[in-house]
Amino acid sequence: MQLDKDELHTMLRRRGFVPELSFGAFENEKLIAFTLNGIGFYKNIKTAYDTGTGTLMEYRGQGLATKIFNHSIPFLKKANVTQYLLEVLQHNSKAVSVYKKLGFEVSREFNYFVKETDEIELNINVLDPSYQAKQIDLSKSESMIKFWDFIPSWQNSFEAISRKIDDFKIIGVYKNGNLVGYSIFEPNSGDITQIAVDKNFRRKGIASILLKEILKTNQNNSIKVVNTEVGCSSITEFLQNNSISLKGKQFEMIKQL
Repeated sequence: MQLDKDELHTMLRRRGFVPELSFGAFENEKLIAFTLNGIGFYKNIKTAYDTGTGTLMEYRGQGLATKIFNHSIPFLKKANVTQYLLEVLQHNSKAVSVYKKLGFEVSREFNYFVKETDEIELNINVLDPSYQAKQIDLSKSESMIKFWDFIPSWQNSFEAISRKIDDFKIIGVYKNGNLVGYSIFEPNSGDITQIAVDKNFRRKGIASILLKEILKTNQNNSIKVVNTEVGCSSITEFLQNNSISLKGKQFEMIKQL
């Protein structure tokens, strides 16, 4: 994962980074390992989220990430944080093993999809002209929740989106004045944060129209859809039908503090 300074700042803000509850390991005042924690609410529980963890190459294999995590727990508890949440690539077996030894349990499995924008082949049905797409805001969030097949991950939640709302474009599709589908998209990163359609209006081309609108405003050279639940066949089939390829899988893991 390669980020420039501005991209890192945006990511940290969106994920709720709190420097006062983030920790590092130092050698002669030189930072050699760190964990950056986001703080917020997950399923109505005050939660710490691993926004980023890293160790300089020459210091790896010394258990620094584990030491930093264990050092952080009393501070997190004092801040009334009662659980710790993270995501880890499934093929990173070493990291998965470390987290399990620390008491983390797998709560969900996620897919993530990436495709170069110029390689996307849209599979669009002709949409009834009575459907209208227009830009909206999060005031319709209660209606949006009813369309979900799964609860969005930390970085895709309404709370995360609200932290950097100006970075997102929200498109709704209406039928007879009623919202029947929507997408939330970050044009700078190419990240489709949420896309969902009312279960009574699926297979009518609404999601494909939303994807077409997303591609019109995308400023990145790729499209990314991160952290869709593995068991959600509807989103997997939709993305693959539109040539957006499965790139890999992650575990969502939680530890009670």
